[in-house]
Amino acid sequence: MEELPIRPAGILMQEEFITPEHEAELIRIFQNELEWPARSGRLSLHYGYTFSYKTFGVDTETPYKPFPDWLRALLPPAEPAPPDQVCLQHYPPGAGIPPHVDTHGAYDQLYALSLGAPVPMQFRGGEGHAETVDVELPPRSMVRLSGDARLHWTHSIRARKTDPLPGGGGGVRPRGHRWSITYRWIREGGECECGNERLCDTAQKRKGIEKEYRWKAATDAATTDTQGAVST
Repeated sequence: MEELPIRPAGILMQEEFITPEHEAELIRIFQNELEWPARSGRLSLHYGYTFSYKTFGVDTETPYKPFPDWLRALLPPAEPAPPDQVCLQHYPPGAGIPPHVDTHGAYDQLYALSLGAPVPMQFRGGEGHAETVDVELPPRSMVRLSGDARLHWTHSIRARKTDPLPGGGGGVRPRGHRWSITYRWIREGGECECGNERLCDTAQKRKGIEKEYRWKAATDAATTDTQGAVST
């Protein structure tokens, strides 16, 4: 894999990580052999340990799910041990994912394989956290996020039906169906030493800052409403 000569540092990519024929077979498996959640929008399936969308760490209540044979052949070869958690995602046209960093304390390495339609991933960080950089994710490409890109910049995919054509020459292309395979390794010890109090759960915990989760905010609001109703 080669590091992209851009900011943020730490984005490594290998294009054509798999062949078009292999990609077509994977998409066939995704479309015909897997049971996706029965809802609209971005969909996810998990192997190994399950990713928790409440804590953005490991879901300790869900049993470990072994990797199927077709997935074992796709594990990144550069790492000495297989990942602890793999997430499959389907992005229908128009779907995206909000700006975030994968939880520092829970996860160490982060890789992602893109299948289907290309899409730009937006990184935000830099001075005042206002700098944005779009990185094209071609189909069949494997990306590794490390260093600044992994820890100090958020990444996202904008929810929209069209994207600007790469190169800034004008014009747009329609979004197609996209699938991704995200690989995560559990961080030994469960603590990160980057010190970024804005994005790092370990640094926030040491500072006494409780991380705000969307589910917790909704629960607290519902509790407040209930208590208010009872008190009146």
